[in-house]
Amino acid sequence: MSRKIIVGMSGGVDSSIAAFMLKKQGYDVEGVSFTLYEARMRRVLEKTPCCSIKAMNDARKTAEILGIAHTIIDLRDEFLEKVIEPFAASYANGLTPNPCIFCNRYIKFPYLIRTADERNACFIATGHYANVERRGDMYLLTKALDAKKDQSYVLYCLDENILKRLVLPLGQTNKTKTREMAAILNLPAAGKMESQEICFIDEMGYHNFVGGIVEPRIGAVVDAETGKELGMHKGIHLFTIGQRKRIGFATGSPRYVTKIDLDQNLVYIGDKEMAVQSHITVNDINWFIPKDGVFRATVKIRSMMRDEPATIEVVDKNTVMITFDKPQWAPAPGQCAVFYNGDAVIGGGIIMHNN
Repeated sequence: MSRKIIVGMSGGVDSSIAAFMLKKQGYDVEGVSFTLYEARMRRVLEKTPCCSIKAMNDARKTAEILGIAHTIIDLRDEFLEKVIEPFAASYANGLTPNPCIFCNRYIKFPYLIRTADERNACFIATGHYANVERRGDMYLLTKALDAKKDQSYVLYCLDENILKRLVLPLGQTNKTKTREMAAILNLPAAGKMESQEICFIDEMGYHNFVGGIVEPRIGAVVDAETGKELGMHKGIHLFTIGQRKRIGFATGSPRYVTKIDLDQNLVYIGDKEMAVQSHITVNDINWFIPKDGVFRATVKIRSMMRDEPATIEVVDKNTVMITFDKPQWAPAPGQCAVFYNGDAVIGGGIIMHNN
């Protein structure tokens, strides 16, 4: 079997070390970087660590140091269509989307596979912290050794055809060792700081970004307990479940967004306890281990949280109902819920409005 592998290189430390490790393991490594939205909008160095001109140059320099081929592929139009526009539309519909998952599902991995096919490479790789395991005839996505860096949550959307060709060399290491290797190799990304920000959102924030794309509708902010109108909002895209700041007016005691009603264009706020839920409905399921009936699992509803014990009822192949053993803070429609059996990802999908 060919040992040629296409590595997605963002210019960051993780993908740089992934490429280094794979070359050391004997793969015929070729790096690929994608020009996305950031590179089109900015011509100078900015703080954003990925998708920028600076990041592309860092990836190219890293490839030169490692002695591997490197190319840049322009996906700006595809990124606008499949990530940015759905991101803005989701907020306009009262949802809280995860653009990294949009990107993984529709841009990064499909185009890595396409590039691999065009160049007769059997495998693709990224710098994500997770593992792919073959168990019998199945390919499973499992958690990384470093629990603090585990990124299996944002990879739940991959299909088996991608999973069986995916190599994740950082799954059995940790961030400290990755940075140490980058420093020893004197790679451009060695001292680069990590960012938890959305790559295409600048200092103006996501609410102003979305407001420049969609047409906001003024509506009412309502007391979730009494139904009394408390004030007005300038568009539901400004809100997410669990939000406390930027309500738009003084509320006295702390109040949190508890519900967004798209049809009536209403934002409900209430006490903190009202943003806690035990039951959520999830659709658009991607299964790694298909299930039916009722089963037990742990479920993660945010990338940085711990997965929590729950009972899952399969309504149909695309929809499940989840009941957590303990109520969870502010499950947000539009975010993803990912189900685990131990370290293995069972599947995941999109949290729906529970009206």
